[in-house]
Amino acid sequence: MANYHVSKDKESGDWRAKREKTDRVAGYYDTQFEAEKAAKKMAANSGGGEVRIHSPNGPIRDSDTVPPGHDPNPPRDRKH
Repeated sequence: MANYHVSKDKESGDWRAKREKTDRVAGYYDTQFEAEKAAKKMAANSGGGEVRIHSPNGPIRDSDTVPPGHDPNPPRDRKH
């Protein structure tokens, strides 16, 4: 199980997907949507987990559980 963060790189301006507790970025993308999609695929391939999406200025604005990860609040996600 692996958690990923999607955030904007301050130096290049690209969106990045980064595995939690690592220094290395998993990938750089042109759009936030592409980075989020890639992070969810990487999380699914590693057995599920959380994908936390950051707004362009930094704070977490959304978090999605990727199956088969354990969602602590499953009925509250009404967006999907």
